Amino acid sequence: MQAILLTTTGGPEALVPSEVPDPRPEAGQVVVRNEAIPVLYPETMLRSGAFPLPVEFPLVFGTQAAGVVTEVGEGVNAGLIGRRVLIRSNSFGTYAERVAVPAELAVAIPDRLSSVDAAAVGMSASVAIPLLETAKLTGTETVLIEAAATGVGAYLTQLAKEYGAARVIATAGGPEKAEQARGFGADAVIDHLDPDWPQRLRETLGGATLDVVFDSIGGESALALLDLMTPLRGRMLGYGFLSGAPAQVSTMDLIMRGLTFIGCSGPAWLAGVAEKRAAALERAATGSITPLVDRVLPLEKAAYAHELLARRAAKGTIVLEPAQA
Repeated sequence: MQAILLTTTGGPEALVPSEVPDPRPEAGQVVVRNEAIPVLYPETMLRSGAFPLPVEFPLVFGTQAAGVVTEVGEGVNAGLIGRRVLIRSNSFGTYAERVAVPAELAVAIPDRLSSVDAAAVGMSASVAIPLLETAKLTGTETVLIEAAATGVGAYLTQLAKEYGAARVIATAGGPEKAEQARGFGADAVIDHLDPDWPQRLRETLGGATLDVVFDSIGGESALALLDLMTPLRGRMLGYGFLSGAPAQVSTMDLIMRGLTFIGCSGPAWLAGVAEKRAAALERAATGSITPLVDRVLPLEKAAYAHELLARRAAKGTIVLEPAQA
């Protein structure tokens, strides 16, 4: 079968189309014929070596996919055969025509939702939901959502007022993405491509403060936001670092302002994200969130998809489609 091998850590060119053996299900596993494979921003960081990978190269890359169960291993209900599922893999392998994963890592896709849309919302929306639950909004707060036009930020923006945000201020990269964020429900949008965007945010607040910051940019800008947050009850939820570094704030920075920083990452956090996948798919199926698909590319264009993400050129999820799908 066709698959995309990660031959080493490095640039997008490290992703190489190749032929590999078809997977066979071990006990407790299902084999899925992939129909739609999302290309995720964290995957670009894994590919680049930003996070060291304790693996041997080459390996079939990719962490999620949507498709149809074709085989099951010992101990797995044969009734799953023929069902469409969204799967994740803890050992890579999804950039391929077929993949074997433990059955418990497969979530049924509602009939009303296409495999492409399921792939698009699978990670980002299921991260947004526990972020909003963790924030514990009460209906009175002003919130800041960074990178609100795409990925997790776009689903946060779509859902924030339902979860209790009174005012949503967003950041986005450029006029087109700013307009997209407004369409998702942002009351005001700041262009974070402007190096002085925290100052633009201060002007937009007009003397008000931020009660909650959903921080996906990290870096030095996170520190600049602390003085714009509400003392004693302000909280920053850190879940990404598009800048290339996590939020550069210290314990003393928080203590002196009476603020809270909540880290939203790691195994325990990701377990909670996994629990929300079914809810995210159901929301997409019923229309309470809008799936964001930038484009669908052939599987062999995986390296090009990574290039697009590196250039911040995508306005939604890029989905890879195996030829047989």
